Amino acid sequence: MTLIQKAEVDNQTVITKFILLGFGDLPQLQTLLFLLFLVIYIASMAGNILIIALVVADQHLHTPMYFFLGNLSCMETWYSSTILPRMLASLLTGDRYISVCGCVMQFYCFGFLACTECYLLAAMSCDRYLAICKPLHYAALMNGRTWVLAAGSWLWAFVASTITVYLMSQLTFCGPSEIDLFFCDLNPLIKHSCHDTNLITLLSFIVTSIGVPFPFLLTVASYSFIITTILRIPSTTRKKKAFSTCSSHLMVVTIFYGTIITVCILPDTDTLRDLNKVFSVFYTVLTPLVNPLIYSLRNKEVKLALRKIIH
Repeated sequence: MTLIQKAEVDNQTVITKFILLGFGDLPQLQTLLFLLFLVIYIASMAGNILIIALVVADQHLHTPMYFFLGNLSCMETWYSSTILPRMLASLLTGDRYISVCGCVMQFYCFGFLACTECYLLAAMSCDRYLAICKPLHYAALMNGRTWVLAAGSWLWAFVASTITVYLMSQLTFCGPSEIDLFFCDLNPLIKHSCHDTNLITLLSFIVTSIGVPFPFLLTVASYSFIITTILRIPSTTRKKKAFSTCSSHLMVVTIFYGTIITVCILPDTDTLRDLNKVFSVFYTVLTPLVNPLIYSLRNKEVKLALRKIIH
């Protein structure tokens, strides 16, 4: 069977498979990378499933903050499974080919879950803002709104991703078939299109402008108010206690957005492409691992719930 089935359409070569180059330029490290990413995948799945189990099982964690954390961990299990199994198979077998349909579906799942994470992190930051800056009104303001915020995060991400991928599914892709990444992303797919992509480029710009900057700015604004409020607290002990309630979430937000922004601002040049790939590993592979570690190691309530389960 040929790896690339060819047909002449408008004097261009249509491709049915892409080659995800990934880390193929490091043949001597394939086994080491496979073992490393396998450990990361297993640890990510175990950590996030443990967080979900703790949030469901422990009555003390039935609060808005931990409800959002359970949603985040559920999302991270799918997020890891969207990219890592395919990458592990490629490292183990050397087969870097992926069908056009499979590539589009991988991007769909990746885009949907990444957008969901942006909004869940924003919802968690709003929850911390109300808990610290409006403590007397926190219960009344969050009552009944927790499910709305969580469902809205999933629903908006689903609608935005579905519209984008529907337009992408109408495209025909032309050679060359190489994608210099370890997963299927929007820009490489658009670059391989045989036809005019102005509509999908405009739509993706609008969706991205709403899907990333809005929750990011909302998160920044929430933490600006939170930090200002904490600095006004006269007692050092109360300052530490207030900051401890949001420090884990702040670390997760910093890692997630820090790597995404770095990838976005790096120019797409041959010299920086490897650096871009490294930062992509952070927000696609390491973030699902870091989240449960940060929340389990730095959060007293999670550690207490874990001790109860162990005992």
